[in-house]
Amino acid sequence: MTKRLLALLFLASFVAPVPTGFAAQMLMLEQPGCVWCARFNEEIAPAWPQTPEGQRAPLRRIDITEPWPDDLEGVSRDIMTPTFILVEDGVEVARLRGYPGDEFFWFRIGELMDGLPKDDKTD
Repeated sequence: MTKRLLALLFLASFVAPVPTGFAAQMLMLEQPGCVWCARFNEEIAPAWPQTPEGQRAPLRRIDITEPWPDDLEGVSRDIMTPTFILVEDGVEVARLRGYPGDEFFWFRIGELMDGLPKDDKTD
């Protein structure tokens, strides 16, 4: 029984909702077997929460093989994975289709983040 509970807690950590209170989110559209998603997971995902970008827009994973979340009905779906969609208050700000590798990814994400309203604390 303990193993089953641990397994359920482990699985729940992957589908837990993004904490409320964040106006911006970085959606990552992914699907099982996506090799570029796996590469992103190795090269970027572990550091994302500690970066200024990750603190401003927490990563929210969306499996495109599952039903589209109700709270994202105003955001267009995509079939390419990974696709990164920056949203602010449920509205799409910018989109990056594909994963261009770790160095170019940060450059492109910086361009996407420039579309967010300026944070009073950083001005």
